[in-house]
Amino acid sequence: MTVPADEHPRLSPHRAFTVQSRTETDMARGRCAGRVEHVVSGQAAHFHSLEELLAFIARVLTSASTNARKRLRESGS
Repeated sequence: MTVPADEHPRLSPHRAFTVQSRTETDMARGRCAGRVEHVVSGQAAHFHSLEELLAFIARVLTSASTNARKRLRESGS
């Protein structure tokens, strides 16, 4: 069953990342290494495990969410 496009949540570029995997990455064997970059801010990091990759994404998204709420409060909205 296909969900109509208007029923999908909006995909924000503020939540977009580019992930480059090193040649030795083998997810089936638990090896994950590469570089990740947040598209909007340009923040980037190298990672050597899935946990490091996910931790970077979580930090960036948490920071972006906190900053957005702060801007809303400051603008009086």
